[in-house]
Amino acid sequence: MSFLPRPAESMEGGRFPRRAFQRDPARAETIDDLRAIAMRRLPRFSAEYLEGGAEQEFTLRRNREAFDRHAFRPRVLRNVDGRDLGRTVFGRRMALPIAISPTGFNGMLWHEADLCLARAAAAAGIPFSQSTVSNIRVEDIGAVPGLRHWWQLYVFGPDEVWRRLVARAEQAGCEALLFTVDTHVLGNREWDRRNYVRPLELSLRSKLDILAHPTWLAQVLGRGLPRFLNLAEFVPEAQRGGFGIARWIGANQRESLDWDLVAEIRKAWPRKLVIKGIQNEEDVRLAVKAGVDGIVLSNHGGRQLDRAIAPLELVAAARAIAGPGFTILVDSGFRRGPEIVQAIALGADAVMLGRATLYGVAAGGEAGVARALSILRAEIDRTLGLLGVRSVDELGPGILFPSAG
Repeated sequence: MSFLPRPAESMEGGRFPRRAFQRDPARAETIDDLRAIAMRRLPRFSAEYLEGGAEQEFTLRRNREAFDRHAFRPRVLRNVDGRDLGRTVFGRRMALPIAISPTGFNGMLWHEADLCLARAAAAAGIPFSQSTVSNIRVEDIGAVPGLRHWWQLYVFGPDEVWRRLVARAEQAGCEALLFTVDTHVLGNREWDRRNYVRPLELSLRSKLDILAHPTWLAQVLGRGLPRFLNLAEFVPEAQRGGFGIARWIGANQRESLDWDLVAEIRKAWPRKLVIKGIQNEEDVRLAVKAGVDGIVLSNHGGRQLDRAIAPLELVAAARAIAGPGFTILVDSGFRRGPEIVQAIALGADAVMLGRATLYGVAAGGEAGVARALSILRAEIDRTLGLLGVRSVDELGPGILFPSAG
């Protein structure tokens, strides 16, 4: 089945690239190569869930365009032998200045995709952030050897739900808790909805498109419909089958998030606490005042509020407000090593990757994620060398020049 026409400007290379140079993720040269392989493999409704932004997708585009507003000013005749790509976050060294962002319903991209992401992250020496709405139990991800395991918290229903989730995350050994605060009202993802005749019921066109993707059908749905296992205990047993838990999530969306709730979570969680979804300087100030350990500057990958700023545009201001000892992470729109270097130079401690690693897992499971991380590692290393910088820790705003784009 062919895809519906999309605005030509919505994504670089077109909304859904129809051609990849090869089908083997191991031969991908860029994240966009992995994206093309993934889009060929996925049925349309799953691809749209991965790709889609809110409404006119202005925010989705702005996330990518923000990188054009900075150019590099490289130095030459500097010894760059033995470059160090590591970065210290929460007092521990990461092999790369990146972590994998929390993303939900990944089981619709690849069987046990969350485990694939976690294992690849552990092998690469970087953290993996698991979503509340992942399809693998927090305890099972926590058992991945050598993993820096971060847990992302959505607040659904009464307080006993989040308290139980926080307790399970602590018992599973999670290093950090990422409280996501920008989804109290769900964004309007119009293109995603066009694949359904009503909520959670695919259209006939979408069902026929699934049949046109037999490899995905066997590898994903052939092993059972992925479920939100971390929330199953809160849903009546008779409602846990099919999309029952998803319906419970929709019915228990909580809009009453505030700074008092942050204080309650701070009391309940003894380890590193991060607020994810900051998009305003005043909220940076309030986060510091609230005594959290860090923030993630994020607009949820352009999936929530349309016409929002790109998180990259807030990094320098956030660093000026928070000071040097406060952890600032940033996500939304990152696909290349030079873009990660830009964010670090502006003041971020590290970058969180969402779609970039999801393209990898959708293209080839754990091996696809490993390839995505390998591509980014090589690009970061090459960028440092060409800038005349030996270490990620040496990066600063002096290497950047404002560009008109």
